[in-house]
Amino acid sequence: MPLPFTKANSQPRWLFPFVATVVFAFCVVPVLRLFQAGLTAIWRGSAWTLLTDANVWTAALNTLSTSFFGMVISVVIGGVFALALTLADIRGKGLLSFLFMLPTMIPPQVTALAWVGMTGPSSPLLKTVGLAPPLGSPQPLYSIAGIALLLGVQHAPLVFLALRAGLLALPRDGIEAAKLSGASPRRVLFDIILPLSLPGLIAGAAIAFVSGVGNFGIPAILGIPASIYTLPTLIYSRFASFSGSTFGDIAMLSGMIAVIAVAGIAVQEQALKGRDYRVIGLSGSAATFRLGFIRPIVEALLWLVLVAILVLPLLALIAGSLVPAYGVVLSFKSISFHAYEEILFRQSVTRTAFSNSLFLASVTSLGLLVISVLTAYALTRGRGRFTTIVSAMIEIPYALPGIVISVAFILVFAAPIPLLGVTIYGTIWIILAAYVSSFFAVGLKPVISAFRQLDPALEEAARLSGAGFYRRLVDIIVPLIAPAAGASVILVFLIACNELTVSALLWSAGTQTLGVAIYNLDDSGSYDLAAALSVLVVGMVTVLMLLLELMAATLPKGVVPWRN
Repeated sequence: MPLPFTKANSQPRWLFPFVATVVFAFCVVPVLRLFQAGLTAIWRGSAWTLLTDANVWTAALNTLSTSFFGMVISVVIGGVFALALTLADIRGKGLLSFLFMLPTMIPPQVTALAWVGMTGPSSPLLKTVGLAPPLGSPQPLYSIAGIALLLGVQHAPLVFLALRAGLLALPRDGIEAAKLSGASPRRVLFDIILPLSLPGLIAGAAIAFVSGVGNFGIPAILGIPASIYTLPTLIYSRFASFSGSTFGDIAMLSGMIAVIAVAGIAVQEQALKGRDYRVIGLSGSAATFRLGFIRPIVEALLWLVLVAILVLPLLALIAGSLVPAYGVVLSFKSISFHAYEEILFRQSVTRTAFSNSLFLASVTSLGLLVISVLTAYALTRGRGRFTTIVSAMIEIPYALPGIVISVAFILVFAAPIPLLGVTIYGTIWIILAAYVSSFFAVGLKPVISAFRQLDPALEEAARLSGAGFYRRLVDIIVPLIAPAAGASVILVFLIACNELTVSALLWSAGTQTLGVAIYNLDDSGSYDLAAALSVLVVGMVTVLMLLLELMAATLPKGVVPWRN
């Protein structure tokens, strides 16, 4: 079998071994170490102690129930928006799609804080409008139902994206033929469109379920105060109360999360097994149904949903950041910017969190850009099953919940690195390594999409003219993929700057990230400071998403999620 890269196809011999080494080090070694730690714990008999612990099975049941009901909510909300914005003649589709994507881009702990500030007896927003429940009333979100609701809102855009992709791939001519034959819009929807788009709907449901299984921010904010634990928050609590068996326990708990996530994907495959969803005909632009006189009603309902799941929680978050203490009524007399002054100028912890997150996000996004360009070149220009194996290895950390990846890196770097005798555990570098592993696939996708659109003849002409690999890369390839490379940097920066799930177990004094700082401020009772920091984070997320929106016209299809 030919090597992936030889002189005949003009690729440098060092490129594929370099890419394979990087992928193996960041994507495979941590997972193998986690697997080995789990097997060791089982061999030593720790598994029986863990499996007979009632708290573990309660957490597993809570994980399954919150993820399942959250998935149902995601399917309902995301499905309705996908059908309406893809198939109906709704006005303002671009703005609606952009706003609907915001909840999934906002960090989950920020989402939870915003909803807590919108409900309950101490809500500044409800107190301002005179709708707050009596003091002493329970916070309704501190429950299984509350966690499931917010997981559903957080992950509804994932269902929206998956179903919308399926709807855009439907054959227009077949739908038009059915309409010309006299089929009513209702019959076309239920007999043609929904059956053919079922793979996208099932895929979106599976993604929402798996995302719910690994979510840490929402169960931590809403569950821990009510002693409701899911597997990710149980790992966090076990790690906080460190003992001799902690590493083995968290390795097995992480294995349980991975098994549940894989089971969710397996259910998706089983649901689609034995069915043929191939279609023939023109696709790429969905057929449009005219809503007629009910269009204003449908548009009003869509905007009302957005107000309920996005606008009101953000208003509550802003209100909570402008009062001197949580529970105070917001008025012109009580309004205060003390929380913003505190987090920006007085609190060294929040300033450190800002600098750490900006540093980690910048280095991760720029470092992954270099790695992604070389990897995309290797995978698109190479041949053979080795490229397929490398592609699959890159997807492994992205498919696993972030809490599992953090545990894997703890196990890898808990002891000094062999030969070097140094350890990065407890430093900012272990967080950086985990970010590179977790977000590798995110940074690669836009770049590899751009590479697949390049005409190889341009590079071949340069090669025949005597240009070496580096000259071709700098003068031809990089300028052509620059828009996609910019989108890759923004996407990775956007995710890395706000994440909590990966860094929740890896941070130590002086290495707090923004996600960790928000969680710790809320956990210590400083809701106003946590709300103010969250408002700044939401503003940063919105600005970065607007940058992607402005770049959308120059990017390959699929790079900007909310665009067709």
